[in-house]
Amino acid sequence: MKALLQKVRQAFKPSLGFRSLGRWVLYGVLVGAVSGFGAAGFYYLLDLTGFLVFDLAAGTPRTHPGGEGLFHATGPFVPVPWLFFLLPAIGGLISGVIVQRFAPEAAGVGTEALIDSFHKKRGRMRPSVPLVKAIGTLFTLGFGGASGREGPIAQIGGGFGSMLAGLFHMNARDRRILLLAGAAGGFGAIFRAPLGGAITAVEILYREDIETDALVPCVISSVTAYAIFAGIFGFDPIFNLPHDLAFNHPHELLFYLVLGVFCAPVGALTVKVFWGISGMFEKLKHVPAWALPAIGGLMVGVVGLVAPGAYGSGWGFIQDAIQGNVLVGTMLLLLLMKIVAMSLTMGSGGSGGVFGPTLFIGAMLGGVFGVVANNLFPGYAPDPAAMVIVGMCAFFAGVANAPLGALLMTLELSRSYGIIAPLMLVTVIAVLFTSRWSIFRNQVRNKFASPAHQGELNINVLRELKVSQVMHPAGEIISIPIASRLPTLRSLVAHSSGICFPVIGQVGDRLVGILSIEQVRSALFERDLDDLLLAGDIMGPPVSVLPDQDLHSALQTILHSGYGEVPVVKAEDNRLVGLLRHTDLLSAYNIEISRQFAEEEID
Repeated sequence: MKALLQKVRQAFKPSLGFRSLGRWVLYGVLVGAVSGFGAAGFYYLLDLTGFLVFDLAAGTPRTHPGGEGLFHATGPFVPVPWLFFLLPAIGGLISGVIVQRFAPEAAGVGTEALIDSFHKKRGRMRPSVPLVKAIGTLFTLGFGGASGREGPIAQIGGGFGSMLAGLFHMNARDRRILLLAGAAGGFGAIFRAPLGGAITAVEILYREDIETDALVPCVISSVTAYAIFAGIFGFDPIFNLPHDLAFNHPHELLFYLVLGVFCAPVGALTVKVFWGISGMFEKLKHVPAWALPAIGGLMVGVVGLVAPGAYGSGWGFIQDAIQGNVLVGTMLLLLLMKIVAMSLTMGSGGSGGVFGPTLFIGAMLGGVFGVVANNLFPGYAPDPAAMVIVGMCAFFAGVANAPLGALLMTLELSRSYGIIAPLMLVTVIAVLFTSRWSIFRNQVRNKFASPAHQGELNINVLRELKVSQVMHPAGEIISIPIASRLPTLRSLVAHSSGICFPVIGQVGDRLVGILSIEQVRSALFERDLDDLLLAGDIMGPPVSVLPDQDLHSALQTILHSGYGEVPVVKAEDNRLVGLLRHTDLLSAYNIEISRQFAEEEID
């Protein structure tokens, strides 16, 4: 087996260089193919599970959005209320036992674990995690838990990307890229949104940044996974529009603007409830970890008694809201109950994702606002269906801090390109008002705050500082004329703490060389040479930096010169203007790093 793996590695490595575009295309296709087939298998098993437990066992047929749902029972249905109530607890118990036994890190939000792997684990993911996550989500979501299906799909692709990187002995940077490529494939396939999936994968890591290095393999992976998944289940969008939606008049932007503002407090409430309930379960130290999802599922069952639509992903209700078939009171109730049900499911350690539930909450919010606005301002307010789509996009973008991914994914989910202008406006408004909160704890502000980029960003700190900010000006340093005799040199060295001295010419202050203590030490006690030896006889060749040069390149000059200090000169005439010491450069670096970290903590 080892010999076979070695042959595979050699087949790839000689022809594909480290930074070869072709290499990333190939890896993107491989990871995308696994993500696509993995998404297809998981989607089939998830729908089969829901069909068996709800349609057949509990006698409660599920609703499906357009183009969704593989299994449908024709009836007659005999509801079993007690089983309907207990299903989330049963699924949570089975999921909890499996996850805690085989891969405890697979509990909770799958995308959260993916972000953590990128930032803190050098892109590593245990091979067992994706499989355990998928099985756990089948029992959590398939039995009515309020979670999303994108989490396990992202981890299936991401786990394979991490495994592939280990197979070819890639470094941490490349492993992280393949991890994201796998996630992009999962998003692109399960949402049938190849572009939105790719952008979401590189955007979800940060609140104010994007992982551009991974964009090419993420696009390749997402397109490949989407093509495979859609080739099996069809290319129709997940949500069907009752008619073409359009942006018809500028005054409609006022209504969309108000909707965007409303998304902020609801988003803040969702994040607060989500992490509040998660914290509540974390405090139950005396309860075995495998039992917590069952307790959360039991509470979800109570929620289901009030609002059965809070079970599962709820995407069928999104389709009904788009069609205008859900009452305002029902949408408002579902909105609130979904926040609670999602928090109980995921906060207790149930497996799944949060993208699906957040899309549901945003859709219900948009639906409520759209119907109310049309009742108050008939003929002026936008189409309620458009409000559902825009609310879905804005809310998801706000709580996930992923505006570009949310915008593109929403467009692909519904193909509502006619309202792209209000989608853009409301998404930006929602993100502006909710940027302080995130439903992902492991999401960091930007690359400066990520351990994944600490090394390269440390170099960037030096590139942002100039030599002129750190150097000692010419008036504070000792320079040596080229004709100085040995007694003068002996006196300067004895009364100075410096280790290198610029040597200047006889005309002006032009640098002609450098005299270090090592160079002059051998002649210090040769009294016979006092009248014969000049500074120009023992000096080294001139090495210098410029005042406007960045400290990174100046550091390279210092290290290659072998001197601990180098003169600073004017570019036009080589005139001495200062001295840059290695110790001062490092001190400036440490001060700048401390300042940036202090700003991060204040924010």
